[in-house]
Amino acid sequence: MPVVLRLIIGFGFMAHGWAKLSRGPAGFAHIVAWIGFPVPFFFAWLTTITELVTGFAMFIGAFVTLVSIPMLIILLVAMFSVHWQHGFSSINTIGFDPVTGPIFGQPGMETDLLYIGGLILLALGTGAGALSVDSWRHKINRKRRSSS
Repeated sequence: MPVVLRLIIGFGFMAHGWAKLSRGPAGFAHIVAWIGFPVPFFFAWLTTITELVTGFAMFIGAFVTLVSIPMLIILLVAMFSVHWQHGFSSINTIGFDPVTGPIFGQPGMETDLLYIGGLILLALGTGAGALSVDSWRHKINRKRRSSS
């Protein structure tokens, strides 16, 4: 059912956007500068707002195919500029502390690829599903066309 996939992807993007916003995009701008983007403060804000807006749109199922494009761009940039160098796995255990337990390193590409797969499925395959703004819009448009 597309609604489950949409809710997970939408919530994930909103959570990442909210984390950037709550910590201040200026902190994220350091990462943006590190990966080589010009005007890092601008791109930090752009990424934060894009994650919040597209995440919410995906969550409610509005313009799913359209919002998938900037979501894919963010994922591809993150994957190729940061995560690829840490391999595939999203869980990289780099050590163990007998008191605090496992010590984890940076995540690899696994989660990016899962998000990308979900977005492709929603955008090109199943669509937003019955419980979505897109479905509601299509029903209204069909009624308008049939009454004309």
